[in-house]
Amino acid sequence: MSAQKISGVILAGGQGRRMGGVDKGLQLLGGKAMIEHVIARLAPQVDEIVINANQNLDRYGQLGHTVAPDVTGGFAGPLAGLQAGLQAAKFPLVVTAPCDSPFLPADLVSRLAGALGDNQLAVAKTGDQPHPVFALVRRDVLEHLTAYLSGGGRKIDAWYASLRVVEVPFDDEAEAFSNINTREELLAGENGARVDFPPRP
Repeated sequence: MSAQKISGVILAGGQGRRMGGVDKGLQLLGGKAMIEHVIARLAPQVDEIVINANQNLDRYGQLGHTVAPDVTGGFAGPLAGLQAGLQAAKFPLVVTAPCDSPFLPADLVSRLAGALGDNQLAVAKTGDQPHPVFALVRRDVLEHLTAYLSGGGRKIDAWYASLRVVEVPFDDEAEAFSNINTREELLAGENGARVDFPPRP
């Protein structure tokens, strides 16, 4: 585990098109907003939480963490969210997780940090599938990322290809990367198909 402090950035800046244009992070699952489940899992692993959001900023702010809207306009995708998170982060390492993956691994950060070494980015992988929104990034890539976005770049895989990246296997926790994109998946989670949620305090 890295001795450096780590900021956690939760990506909640999308438009939720596949769920009918709703703000996915605020959709209820087990009586709590999805982002609350993500915070509960990620917060014990990091030294601060930053929420990247572009809608309902006041509601996200009520969760008690820094809220950072995209700097690059037009709902430019997860890289714009990462850019906003890197700008807002206090610490030299930044881990990202999406707001629609409420079952993320409890050891996500320790395993990514343990594998980072001299690389600029460590990304989770199950089987042959990398999960680019579950990544540990050095904050000093911000200038490089900003230049990529300013030049019209949006594809996360293409940007990753320009960095020193290590892929970290999580085959033993593949289900933890399940995400909820549709109302049907939300209903499945609500019915306990994926996880048993504790009662709301």
